[in-house]
Amino acid sequence: MINPSELDLMEEAVVRVSRVSKVTSRGRRFRFSALVVVGDGKGHVGIGLGKANEVISAITKSKENAKQNIRRISIINGTIPHKIIGKFGASRVMLKPASPGTGIIAGAAVRPVMEQVGIQNILTKIIGSNNPLNVVRAVMNALESLQDAVKIATKRGITVKEVFN
Repeated sequence: MINPSELDLMEEAVVRVSRVSKVTSRGRRFRFSALVVVGDGKGHVGIGLGKANEVISAITKSKENAKQNIRRISIINGTIPHKIIGKFGASRVMLKPASPGTGIIAGAAVRPVMEQVGIQNILTKIIGSNNPLNVVRAVMNALESLQDAVKIATKRGITVKEVFN
Protein backbone atom coordinates (compact mmCIF):
# COMPACT_ATOMS: atom_id res chain seq x y z
CA MET A 1 0.00 0.00 0.00
CA ILE A 2 1.30 3.43 -0.94
CA ASN A 3 1.22 6.15 1.74
CA PRO A 4 -0.01 9.44 0.15
CA SER A 5 1.76 11.56 2.80
CA GLU A 6 5.16 10.29 1.55
CA LEU A 7 4.45 11.45 -2.01
CA ASP A 8 4.80 15.00 -3.35
CA LEU A 9 1.30 15.15 -4.88
CA MET A 10 0.48 17.69 -7.59
CA GLU A 11 -2.73 19.77 -7.64
CA GLU A 12 -5.72 17.46 -8.17
CA ALA A 13 -7.40 17.34 -11.59
CA VAL A 14 -11.19 17.46 -11.57
CA VAL A 15 -12.43 15.26 -14.42
CA ARG A 16 -16.16 15.77 -13.94
CA VAL A 17 -18.66 17.42 -11.61
CA SER A 18 -22.25 16.20 -12.00
CA ARG A 19 -25.44 17.57 -10.51
CA VAL A 20 -27.60 14.69 -9.32
CA SER A 21 -31.23 15.17 -8.33
CA LYS A 22 -33.49 13.07 -6.14
CA VAL A 23 -37.21 13.65 -6.53
CA THR A 24 -39.12 13.61 -3.27
CA SER A 25 -42.67 14.62 -2.27
CA ARG A 26 -41.34 18.10 -1.47
CA GLY A 27 -39.68 18.52 -4.87
CA ARG A 28 -36.21 17.92 -6.22
CA ARG A 29 -33.20 17.61 -3.94
CA PHE A 30 -29.88 18.40 -5.66
CA ARG A 31 -26.50 16.95 -4.75
CA PHE A 32 -23.15 16.98 -6.52
CA SER A 33 -20.84 14.18 -7.57
CA ALA A 34 -17.17 14.83 -8.40
CA LEU A 35 -14.57 12.63 -10.12
CA VAL A 36 -10.99 13.61 -9.26
CA VAL A 37 -7.52 12.32 -10.22
CA VAL A 38 -4.44 12.88 -8.02
CA GLY A 39 -0.84 11.99 -8.78
CA ASP A 40 2.77 13.00 -8.25
CA GLY A 41 3.88 13.09 -11.90
CA LYS A 42 6.42 10.34 -11.21
CA GLY A 43 4.40 7.17 -11.69
CA HIS A 44 1.83 7.33 -8.88
CA VAL A 45 -1.84 8.04 -9.57
CA GLY A 46 -5.21 7.55 -7.87
CA ILE A 47 -8.85 8.22 -8.76
CA GLY A 48 -11.66 9.10 -6.41
CA LEU A 49 -15.40 9.73 -6.46
CA GLY A 50 -17.15 11.90 -3.88
CA LYS A 51 -20.74 13.06 -3.36
CA ALA A 52 -21.97 15.97 -1.25
CA ASN A 53 -24.52 18.79 -1.07
CA GLU A 54 -22.00 21.34 -2.36
CA VAL A 55 -19.44 21.20 -5.17
CA ILE A 56 -16.44 22.07 -3.00
CA SER A 57 -17.34 19.41 -0.43
CA ALA A 58 -17.76 16.81 -3.20
CA ILE A 59 -14.34 17.68 -4.66
CA THR A 60 -12.72 17.48 -1.21
CA LYS A 61 -14.30 14.08 -0.51
CA SER A 62 -13.25 12.71 -3.89
CA LYS A 63 -9.69 14.00 -3.39
CA GLU A 64 -9.44 12.13 -0.08
CA ASN A 65 -10.87 9.01 -1.75
CA ALA A 66 -8.31 9.32 -4.55
CA LYS A 67 -5.44 9.57 -2.05
CA GLN A 68 -6.54 6.24 -0.56
CA ASN A 69 -6.51 4.57 -4.01
CA ILE A 70 -3.02 5.55 -5.25
CA ARG A 71 -1.30 2.96 -7.45
CA ARG A 72 2.26 2.66 -8.85
CA ILE A 73 2.50 2.75 -12.67
CA SER A 74 5.57 1.70 -14.70
CA ILE A 75 6.81 4.46 -17.01
CA ILE A 76 9.78 4.25 -19.39
CA ASN A 77 11.19 7.46 -20.93
CA GLY A 78 7.96 9.42 -20.42
CA THR A 79 5.70 6.80 -22.03
CA ILE A 80 4.31 3.33 -21.32
CA PRO A 81 6.29 0.12 -22.00
CA HIS A 82 3.81 -1.48 -24.46
CA LYS A 83 0.40 -1.17 -26.13
CA ILE A 84 -2.56 -2.21 -23.98
CA ILE A 85 -6.35 -2.06 -23.94
CA GLY A 86 -8.12 -1.33 -20.65
CA LYS A 87 -11.72 -2.36 -20.09
CA PHE A 88 -14.38 -1.27 -17.64
CA GLY A 89 -18.10 -1.61 -18.26
CA ALA A 90 -18.89 -0.70 -21.87
CA SER A 91 -15.75 1.48 -22.15
CA ARG A 92 -12.53 0.35 -23.80
CA VAL A 93 -9.41 2.53 -23.84
CA MET A 94 -6.41 1.76 -26.04
CA LEU A 95 -3.08 3.13 -24.79
CA LYS A 96 -0.14 3.10 -27.20
CA PRO A 97 3.43 4.26 -26.48
CA ALA A 98 4.64 7.23 -28.51
CA SER A 99 8.04 8.63 -29.47
CA PRO A 100 9.42 11.71 -27.67
CA GLY A 101 7.86 14.97 -28.81
CA THR A 102 4.45 13.47 -29.61
CA GLY A 103 2.69 14.79 -26.52
CA ILE A 104 -0.50 13.47 -24.95
CA ILE A 105 -3.01 12.61 -27.68
CA ALA A 106 -6.04 11.83 -25.50
CA GLY A 107 -9.70 12.56 -24.89
CA ALA A 108 -11.09 14.77 -22.13
CA ALA A 109 -11.35 12.01 -19.50
CA VAL A 110 -8.01 10.31 -20.30
CA ARG A 111 -5.80 13.44 -20.44
CA PRO A 112 -5.90 14.35 -16.70
CA VAL A 113 -4.93 10.79 -15.72
CA MET A 114 -1.91 10.86 -18.07
CA GLU A 115 -0.81 14.29 -16.79
CA GLN A 116 -1.12 13.24 -13.15
CA VAL A 117 0.81 9.98 -13.63
CA GLY A 118 3.63 11.83 -15.44
CA ILE A 119 3.35 10.44 -18.97
CA GLN A 120 4.42 13.01 -21.59
CA ASN A 121 4.10 11.01 -24.84
CA ILE A 122 1.18 8.66 -25.51
CA LEU A 123 -1.50 7.89 -28.08
CA THR A 124 -4.95 6.94 -26.77
CA LYS A 125 -8.33 6.01 -28.22
CA ILE A 126 -11.65 5.62 -26.40
CA ILE A 127 -13.71 2.76 -27.86
CA GLY A 128 -17.33 2.17 -26.85
CA SER A 129 -18.93 4.25 -24.11
CA ASN A 130 -17.32 7.61 -23.36
CA ASN A 131 -18.83 7.95 -19.87
CA PRO A 132 -16.02 9.74 -17.97
CA LEU A 133 -16.22 7.53 -14.86
CA ASN A 134 -16.01 4.29 -16.86
CA VAL A 135 -13.29 5.72 -19.13
CA VAL A 136 -11.11 6.75 -16.17
CA ARG A 137 -11.58 3.32 -14.56
CA ALA A 138 -10.69 1.63 -17.89
CA VAL A 139 -7.50 3.76 -18.06
CA MET A 140 -6.59 2.72 -14.51
CA ASN A 141 -7.28 -0.92 -15.44
CA ALA A 142 -4.89 -0.59 -18.39
CA LEU A 143 -2.18 1.22 -16.42
CA GLU A 144 -2.31 -1.32 -13.58
CA SER A 145 -2.00 -4.18 -16.12
CA LEU A 146 1.24 -2.80 -17.63
CA GLN A 147 4.34 -4.93 -17.21
CA ASP A 148 7.86 -3.54 -17.42
CA ALA A 149 10.75 -5.33 -19.09
CA VAL A 150 12.65 -5.93 -15.83
CA LYS A 151 9.73 -7.85 -14.24
CA ILE A 152 9.24 -9.96 -17.38
CA ALA A 153 12.97 -10.74 -17.60
CA THR A 154 13.20 -11.85 -13.97
CA LYS A 155 10.02 -13.92 -14.32
CA ARG A 156 11.38 -15.73 -17.39
CA GLY A 157 14.93 -15.99 -16.02
CA ILE A 158 16.52 -14.10 -18.95
CA THR A 159 18.23 -10.74 -19.44
CA VAL A 160 16.33 -7.56 -20.27
CA LYS A 161 17.95 -7.45 -23.74
CA GLU A 162 16.62 -10.93 -24.57
CA VAL A 163 13.04 -9.80 -23.79
CA PHE A 164 13.04 -7.52 -26.85
CA ASN A 165 14.44 -10.18 -29.23
